[in-house]
Amino acid sequence: MNRLAHETSPYLLQHADNPVDWWPWSAEAFEAARKANRPVLLSVGYSSCHWCHVMAHESFEDQATADYLNEHFVSVKVDREERPDVDAVYMEAVQAATGQGGWPMTVFLTPDAEPFYFGTYFPPAPRHGMPSFRQVLEGVRQAWDERRDEVGEVAEKIVRDLAQREISYQTDRVPGEQELAQALLGLTREYDPQRGGFGGAPKFPPSMVLEFLLRHHARTGAEGALQMAQDTCERMARGGIYDQLGGGFARYSVDRDWVVPHFEKMLYDNALLCRVYAHLWRATARGGAADGHGDLARRVALETADFLVRELRTTEGGFASALDADSDDGTGKHVEGAYYAWTPEQLRETLQGDADLAAQYFGVTEEGTFEHGQSVLQLPQQEGVFDAQLIASVKDRLLEKRAQRPAPGRDDKVVAAWNGLAIAALAETGAYFGRPDLVEAAVGAADLLVRVHLDDHGRLARTSKDGRVGPNAGVLEDYADVAEGFLALASVTGEGVWLDFAGLLLDHVLARFTDPGSGALYDTASDAEQLIRRPQDPTDNATPSGWTAAAGALLSYAAHTGSEAHRAAAERALGVVKALGPRVPRFIGWGLAVAEALLDGPREVAIVGPSLADERTSVLHRTALLGNAPGAVVAAGTPDSDEFPLLADRPLVGGEPAAYICRNFTCDVPTTDPERLGAALNTT
Repeated sequence: MNRLAHETSPYLLQHADNPVDWWPWSAEAFEAARKANRPVLLSVGYSSCHWCHVMAHESFEDQATADYLNEHFVSVKVDREERPDVDAVYMEAVQAATGQGGWPMTVFLTPDAEPFYFGTYFPPAPRHGMPSFRQVLEGVRQAWDERRDEVGEVAEKIVRDLAQREISYQTDRVPGEQELAQALLGLTREYDPQRGGFGGAPKFPPSMVLEFLLRHHARTGAEGALQMAQDTCERMARGGIYDQLGGGFARYSVDRDWVVPHFEKMLYDNALLCRVYAHLWRATARGGAADGHGDLARRVALETADFLVRELRTTEGGFASALDADSDDGTGKHVEGAYYAWTPEQLRETLQGDADLAAQYFGVTEEGTFEHGQSVLQLPQQEGVFDAQLIASVKDRLLEKRAQRPAPGRDDKVVAAWNGLAIAALAETGAYFGRPDLVEAAVGAADLLVRVHLDDHGRLARTSKDGRVGPNAGVLEDYADVAEGFLALASVTGEGVWLDFAGLLLDHVLARFTDPGSGALYDTASDAEQLIRRPQDPTDNATPSGWTAAAGALLSYAAHTGSEAHRAAAERALGVVKALGPRVPRFIGWGLAVAEALLDGPREVAIVGPSLADERTSVLHRTALLGNAPGAVVAAGTPDSDEFPLLADRPLVGGEPAAYICRNFTCDVPTTDPERLGAALNTT
């Protein structure tokens, strides 16, 4: 029976025709296991996951394996991107039991959804000390049939242990200068001064940490913080992790030097990094006086934004989740990186006499930097020594040739949280660089979220596909990141409706995701489906944690509206940053960035003029947006407009458009001079 055929998840649809009798995550699946007296196989992955595809081909498409599963198990398939709550709960159990995790995640459960055996990828035959998947299945079935009491005791112990891991949250003290200085010192110790970034291989883009470093430099003038951000951004942008032809970043680098990526391209990485590079340009270029870092940051921010719109935008106006790492290598075999890597011979076929120059420019060698003599394109040398027009021609020809290759698959589902991140990035990048088309793309995605994901009660759905809303409720990161996107859009467009929508979402955060006693936040709502534990994690992963993202959005909304309830909630939530920031700064970067905004105010900037189309008003508005004061909010409109509380009682000055810079709704003397405004908002 094909139970996955009508799901909205591309990952589940990829498995709809497997011979395995899959169930989606549902109460009915566990009831079926209870009636049949069988254990549950829980298999969790996502559409662009390389090893998920490998295990699917080796095991789930194999008829003999499927027959065994169908006879002895109830098999449940979960898209971790649609159900991050399910993924988080069982990944915590896997990591606690094995010391590591990853996808595909393979967990065996009782019919009460209690886990008792764990793993990730299992091969079809024993390999490198790993049992085969069939051996695992037979061992689990034997234990279930012959040692049921022991299985039950193990499952009960695991659930008890997970319950004890819940965060004990008692502090409402906010992080101060000392904690942020200690966090910076901790990052300095883990920094890789030769290569940029933090830690060893594999090396991930530290997007949230980079935002903290830029904000810390803006507030304090700490040159070391800016240097770490600049050098890391430059090394990533020159490495193979960045698509030197089409723009956009791969998920991570398998080496310490950013040379060979894991080639999948995720919406969230590119949204976060687009915003980081735009903010780096803002910090180093100051709207015109660009140095080498500013030029690079501007180029990468715009190329990444263009990649988002060109390759991830859906017909409905939202943004798709990811591009696969694998694609057809031209022989019918799916190979990781086949779309992106080049050999010297392929350069010669495409570029003829310009091939040697291209090989030098992009670091393509006869030995190769990847597999089978292929190289991932990099920028190992300074571009200034090459003829710019010729390089542009080379890029165009290589792009045209690459477009003839089979393209990687695209996961078309629209995830609310990641679209919120994209909205913020595109709105700000479009405003900084005079690209109204990027702002329009941000508005289009926001419209889709309101039209499709938001119900009449202001509740947010996690996903949609092809304009059809998915069945799963939004989690904390959805409410927080969408609110963040709407707040950025409100500042850029001067349209107060986005502030209103953000407030609607944040009211749900206060009512349904917050512990009223401690101010702690949960990843799922109080009325969400109850799992074996309620997930709760304040640390960043590939994206800002829902906890700290909510703190940031609550703080910005309070700055816009003067709401003491929202500011108090933000401050209570930031208590976790006081506790964790000095100890694990790499894993709470967004919380540290929000703490920087809190220490700076954040500033509240009101721009009043006859209209935003008025040139003088527009100059003041853009100057305000380019200010690097951490977390500053900008409201722009006509005097006494009821769209933004910040505009109340803010008249023109001598009939001229004016800017008011405030903290806690107490304002300095207004100015009509863009230079004075810029000087007041650029804190270093």
